[in-house]
Amino acid sequence: MELKRKANNLIFATGCLVLLSALAVFAGVRQASRPVSEVIVTIGNEFNNYFISEREVTALLTRNGNQHLIGAHPDDLDLKALEARLKAHSFVREAQVYRDLAGNLHADVRQNRPIARLVHADTRQDSYLDAEGKKLPLSSLFTARVVPISRLGGGPLQAGFFQDSTGRQYLEFLRYIDEHPFWRAQVAEVFIGPNGKVSFTQQVGINE
Repeated sequence: MELKRKANNLIFATGCLVLLSALAVFAGVRQASRPVSEVIVTIGNEFNNYFISEREVTALLTRNGNQHLIGAHPDDLDLKALEARLKAHSFVREAQVYRDLAGNLHADVRQNRPIARLVHADTRQDSYLDAEGKKLPLSSLFTARVVPISRLGGGPLQAGFFQDSTGRQYLEFLRYIDEHPFWRAQVAEVFIGPNGKVSFTQQVGINE
C-alpha cells in the first residue's frame, strides 16, 4: 500500500513537471511571436544629470521615426543593430536592447560623461573630453561643470593630444581632479605650457 502511494505521488509529480514545462514552452512561443507593444527607455542617472534624453534614444532606435518599432514582429527586429545604433552616440557608454515577456522593447542606456572641457578662443568650437581621452560634443541638455583646459596663452588642445603616452599622463591628472571633490572645487582652469609644464588657476591665483 505504501509503495503504491509513493508510485502515485511520483506519477503526479512527474505529470506536474511535464505540464509546467509545456506551459513554459507555450509561453515562450507566444512571447517570441508577440509584436512590440511599447518601447521603454531607461537612462542610468548616476551623474545626477542627463547628457542624452529619452527622446534622443527613441529617435536613434527609430531612425528619427522612419523605422516603426511599435507593432513590429520580433522576426523583423535586429536587437544587436539597435544596440549598435545607440552606442554610436557620443554620450552613450553602454546600451542593451531586449524584449520582455509582455512584448515590450527595452532600451537600457548608461551614459558617458565629460571630465574636462577643451576650450577655444571661439567658445562655439569648445568640446568635452571623456575619461578615455575621447572628444565629446557639448550637450544641449546640460552644461557639465568640469575643469577647462587649454594651452598656456589660450591655444586650443585637440582630443588626440591625450591619446599618446605623454598625453595620457595629462589625462590621468584630469581624472584625478575629477575624482576628488576637493580639487574639483579648487581648480578653476588648467593650462599646459610649451615645455609641457602644467599650471592651473585657483581662487587665489596661479599654481604650478
